[in-house]
Amino acid sequence: MSDYNMVTNTLLGVALGDALGVPVEFVSRIYLRANPIQDMTGFGTHNQPKGTWSDDSSLTFCLAESLSKNYDLEDIAQRFAKWFQEAYWTPHNEVFDVGGATSKAIHKIIQGVSPLNTGGTLERDNGNGALMRIIPLAFYLKDFEIADRFKIVQQVTSITHAHLRSVLCSFIYIEICIQLLSGENKKEAYYEAVYEVNDFCKGKKELEQECNHLKRVLNYLIQDIPEEKIYSSGYVVHSLEAAIWCWLKEASFSEAVLKAVNLGDDSDTTAAITGGLAGLTNKEPFPSNWLKDLVKKDEIIHLGNQLYKTYF
Repeated sequence: MSDYNMVTNTLLGVALGDALGVPVEFVSRIYLRANPIQDMTGFGTHNQPKGTWSDDSSLTFCLAESLSKNYDLEDIAQRFAKWFQEAYWTPHNEVFDVGGATSKAIHKIIQGVSPLNTGGTLERDNGNGALMRIIPLAFYLKDFEIADRFKIVQQVTSITHAHLRSVLCSFIYIEICIQLLSGENKKEAYYEAVYEVNDFCKGKKELEQECNHLKRVLNYLIQDIPEEKIYSSGYVVHSLEAAIWCWLKEASFSEAVLKAVNLGDDSDTTAAITGGLAGLTNKEPFPSNWLKDLVKKDEIIHLGNQLYKTYF
């Protein structure tokens, strides 16, 4: 059995997946097929020591910390700004990676714009920078009605990514997590979440239009798609598809996150999103050498325990 509760497992899962992927972010799948990542490594793309996680985990931890107090959108946004300006919740007191949409939104937060109006609303603004950090919200939302879950997921996603496609991707991901929290196994959680999302979107014209971009997830097909048709770019739909695919395909945490890393391209984010799902469902101890190398492991565990005590 894992040594940690499900919340701590989830946060560790995000950070471990992220840290495995950081050294090979932007590396091609072809290269990784010949030289697969099989263990925690260092340096590489961002020249960071072994066990270093990126903005994916930093923003996840900012959200988790805020939610451990209560739900306050302005507080969440201010913690994002503190990360950006002061390197808060970073592994080495340095921000070494930030997405364009996230950077623009945080600049607006710093200028005093309400977090309800900071995220990009254009179709081209559908990067994965909100999906990668959204998972702590599942613990807060687990007992809410679905309409309220959607509303709050939309608010938190839209701090940086306000297009409805990004919101829908976050919503699907959170709905899967909530099904897992209710005790469903992996496949049942995915199927039940898809059923609930499809039912919720029915008759809502704008959401139905966005569902067309997520057919491979919402038609229960994702795990049957061959690897060459799973994409690992920074586009939010690709990231959601790849994470669910890796998680459903592999039985263990380690296999799932390594599969995600070795898809290449946006390796750290694909693996962080996968790592959240795989951490939440993880029942076995994490690889001890990965945990040993994970930067600020004890702080992450403490944060997970704080969030767990708040909602369980």
